[in-house]
Amino acid sequence: MSYIIELAGINKFFGQGAGRVHVLKDVSFSVEHGDFVAIIGQSGSGKSTLMNIIGCLDTQTSGVCRIDGDNTAELGPDQLAALRSRSIGFIFQRYNLLPSLSATENTALPAVYAGLAGTQRSARAQQLLTDLGLGDKFVNLPTELSGGQQQRVSIARALMNGGRLILADEPTGALDSKSGENVLQILKELNRRGHTIIIVTHDHNVASHAGRIIELHDGKVIADQRTGPLAPAREMAAAPQPSQARHHRFVGRLAQFREAFTMSVQAMLAHKLRSLLTMLGIIIGIASVVSVVALGTGSQQQIIADINAMGTNTIDIMRGSGFGDRRAGRIRTLTVADANILGKQPYIANVTPNTSNTGDLVYRNNTLSAMLNGVGEQYFEVKALAMAQGRFFDHNDVRATASYAVIDHNTYSQLFSPGEDALGKIILFRQKPLRIIGVLKDQERTFGPGSSNLNIYAPYTTVMRRITGAKFISSITVKVNDHVMPLMAEKKLTELLTARHKKQDFFTINTDSIRKTVESTTGTLKLLISGIALISLVVGGIGVMNIMLVSVTERTREIGVRMAVGAKQRNIMEQFLIEAVLICMVGGLLGVGLSRLFGVVFGMLVSNFPMVYSTWAMVVALVCSSVIGIIFGFVPARNAARLNPIDALARE
Repeated sequence: MSYIIELAGINKFFGQGAGRVHVLKDVSFSVEHGDFVAIIGQSGSGKSTLMNIIGCLDTQTSGVCRIDGDNTAELGPDQLAALRSRSIGFIFQRYNLLPSLSATENTALPAVYAGLAGTQRSARAQQLLTDLGLGDKFVNLPTELSGGQQQRVSIARALMNGGRLILADEPTGALDSKSGENVLQILKELNRRGHTIIIVTHDHNVASHAGRIIELHDGKVIADQRTGPLAPAREMAAAPQPSQARHHRFVGRLAQFREAFTMSVQAMLAHKLRSLLTMLGIIIGIASVVSVVALGTGSQQQIIADINAMGTNTIDIMRGSGFGDRRAGRIRTLTVADANILGKQPYIANVTPNTSNTGDLVYRNNTLSAMLNGVGEQYFEVKALAMAQGRFFDHNDVRATASYAVIDHNTYSQLFSPGEDALGKIILFRQKPLRIIGVLKDQERTFGPGSSNLNIYAPYTTVMRRITGAKFISSITVKVNDHVMPLMAEKKLTELLTARHKKQDFFTINTDSIRKTVESTTGTLKLLISGIALISLVVGGIGVMNIMLVSVTERTREIGVRMAVGAKQRNIMEQFLIEAVLICMVGGLLGVGLSRLFGVVFGMLVSNFPMVYSTWAMVVALVCSSVIGIIFGFVPARNAARLNPIDALARE
């Protein structure tokens, strides 16, 4: 004889110590395939506890329970879930339909966890609903169905994966007499088709429809009688089974993931304000991080641009041991000959000696204080200066000590009207005449001469021989060849000049070193401020964890329903992890959007200082928000996955 249920010496205790209650006492019986059994008893007799043990929702304290040949005490949580999915269908007194799912989706839910493909699920669910008279209710939500219709959806759900064993807990308890009679007729018809039916009820009229009645009293079986013949064994129509091929297993897992994703979105939309408040910490954190990186990158690029305006790959050689050296003015060893020697080195592209002098500049009736810079013809290329009017002086002008001058934009603004042609005009510096042959474009920079200084450029030979009479120069500016490392060139020219001067009475300023220092400093500042901003992300993550813990508490009954229809622990954990990650991801996207909005406002208020957004920073920020969702969503998701199915179902 073949049994689908075998119980031997089942005992169940609740509580500990003096409050320990013996609910089931040595319950033993077996149920054959295709039987229709009613378990009847007063409230507190243990019938619901017994049904939960048979349904693998609860475990006995002692004894043996075999379902379809499997000893349930030897199975883990996921193996019990697989057994429920494969063999058992539940019909609950309160229906336990998920309110956010349609009739079709509620019916198909067990097949999701069984790995059945979406088209097969929908087709079977709709066929079952049609067979139960709900062919026009496929898309209706539970709130749009009557009690009898909801119970029929519950029956369809129990049959979704085959339902060889159907457990009905007070299936007519919440229905009117007519609807209750319809449900009983459906169960009897299912029994005739070969399904094994177990009804738990306190109503003798309901129990009378069964072919066998088992009566419990104070946890003991006090009667077990057959009231009708055992239905002849009949082959049931097999439910569609997922293919074991790797491709179809992947499709099944994808379907489960999609279901978890859908439920997570529905949960977020059902509590919009709470979800938005939960995201707030993430939004602020991501916006802060992205904005800080954009500000840091923008400031870095601006400073680098200002450094480049001083000349790229340039090295300035100055007198003295460094800035602030009081003896620098008395050092007279830096000469034009040094510049000429450096110009012959293979690692140097251009070189220009420099001398400078401050004095009165006179033009017409204007007398101003200005600086005259004596430079070589390569100076303008080395410093990357551009011409607004006229030309630069050339090598022949330098050799001929020509009295030519190139003035900067500030000098032009002070001496001439806007648009006035300055070329060919004569200016006096220290009463020495200089003819203007060029006007430089306005150079906006952070480093170098202040924006208010008046600068005049003339051949260094002219300045030294005709104006100051000096035999030495104040500095040398060199441009390093593109294929040479600036630090290597700096080292070599330092060795060369030290050998010429017999000592190092000069110091160098390498724009490449300045650039690297600036990049390093701004990078460190970005990391520091980003680290501070990340604190708000952690705070936001804690908020996500707290809300997810509340969500698990609110949806405990839903978790129990999903476990009852075959959801494994990983399925439950996956759903709540997805929800946590979704909250953080959406918060991250909103944070990036807020940061971009801040950038637009910042750009309107500050025109000369850009915020430079980088795609990698946004991607990293979003990845961080996802990681935070996983980290802080793990504990709530694990708590949900570890819930006892029967405790979850009992939670209101």
